[in-house]
Amino acid sequence: MKNTKRILALIGVALLILLYLSTLVFALLGKEFLNCLMAAVATTILLPVLIWVYGLVYRLLKGDGAEEKD
Repeated sequence: MKNTKRILALIGVALLILLYLSTLVFALLGKEFLNCLMAAVATTILLPVLIWVYGLVYRLLKGDGAEEKD
C-alpha cells in the first residue's frame, strides 16, 4: 500500500509539472491559444483540489481506526 501511494503521488507531481509547462507554453504562444491557456490554468487549479477531495473521501469511507469500540 505504501508503494502504491508513492507511485500515485509521483504521477500527480508529474501531471502538475506538465500542466505548469503547458500553461507557460500556451501563454508564450499568444492569443491564438487563449482557450488552451485557460483550460491549462483551470486544470492546474482543479487537479490538486480533486486529489485532495478523493483523499478526504477515501479516509472518511475507510476510517482511520481512531474510533472507539464498545
